[in-house]
Amino acid sequence: MNASLDSSSGSSTHASTRTSPHREHKADGGNAENGFGQAQLLDLTGDPIALTAALVDIASPSHHEEDIANALESALRATVPPEVEVLRYHNNVLARTHRGLGSRVILAGHLDTVPLADNVPHRRGEDAQGRDTLFGCGTVDMKSGLAVYAQAFASLAGAENLRHDLTFIAYEGEEVATEFNGLGHIEKEHPEWLRGDIALLGEPSGGMIEAGCQGSIRLRVQATGARAHSARAWLGDNAIHRLSPVIERIAQYTPREAVEIDGCVYREGLNVVRLEAGVANNTIPDEAWFFVNFRFAPDRTSEQAMEHLLEVLGIEGEENLSYEVDDVAGAAAPGLGAPAAQDLVQAVGGQVRAKYGWTDVSRFGQLGIPAVNFGCGDPGYAHKKDEQCPVEHISAVSEVLHRYLTGA
Repeated sequence: MNASLDSSSGSSTHASTRTSPHREHKADGGNAENGFGQAQLLDLTGDPIALTAALVDIASPSHHEEDIANALESALRATVPPEVEVLRYHNNVLARTHRGLGSRVILAGHLDTVPLADNVPHRRGEDAQGRDTLFGCGTVDMKSGLAVYAQAFASLAGAENLRHDLTFIAYEGEEVATEFNGLGHIEKEHPEWLRGDIALLGEPSGGMIEAGCQGSIRLRVQATGARAHSARAWLGDNAIHRLSPVIERIAQYTPREAVEIDGCVYREGLNVVRLEAGVANNTIPDEAWFFVNFRFAPDRTSEQAMEHLLEVLGIEGEENLSYEVDDVAGAAAPGLGAPAAQDLVQAVGGQVRAKYGWTDVSRFGQLGIPAVNFGCGDPGYAHKKDEQCPVEHISAVSEVLHRYLTGA
């Protein structure tokens, strides 16, 4: 993976700490290049609903996170106590306390969104159920979660009743290829910032804890043959037919029974997700390929999952069949037995479920840090033109997070 960012993204390529001279960041002469930015300083200690709306109004599609990073960095430096450490690294904004409280909670969320769909700035109105709701790109994925985390960090960093030291990480490039992911860059260049007893990611989870995540392997399986006119098929070798037995094995595959870890149930799946073949309607194809995706439970390592997948496919050593690895993302165990995690489970009233999709909790899992998704809204609205989040979800998640961090 490329640890440096695409120079076209407008990213800063150096880090600054609180002790460095404060930098001014400008894009096209203003705070937010798409005209949706907030010229005034973000209020990080006020209403998280208002902060969510303000963050949504700073458009930040992937590779264009500079404006929102500038705004968040400026607000943090102006708000938190002077002993709080603040770091700007590319378009990642990090802050942490050093109060010697015996445990550390990481609050992490991504700054970027999918491309806009004429849904910025935000709109506030009623949803289909009549609930007071924020609409706009990023409302659920995941500027509401980011707002809740930023507000909790800024409000509690110097509070007497804070029970855990805090690390806040707002990072770029989550919605695009792994090489652009800010957490990956931080892990390489500033790994000490990813140390903690538990990590919370503000991905939408409906206010529940979604613990751990399943791993994912994606392979490109290819068959080669010989092209010929379909009227003289015996002169060719049909690549689609060579692939057919492999596809049939996948179609007949029965996943093992659901796997339960720390009370969370994970269900594996193996599926062909994309297929391409053929050159003309009267031609025997000489090439065919498909992508297969294996989603595996956290009790398997990536190596074990790969071994199982290749065994099911049965293509190793087969003539004219080959594969290449497109992507491997390890699973993350829920880790709910850790003391810091148990306190969180208690704070949410025991509302816990497994995370089936892959998220950046896996990055923390690979570092041996228990990690959960804990954010606002219905993930089903993520990436949609009518993306939305009920404001009651934002308030509820904020209240639970404060209760967890303070014990109040």
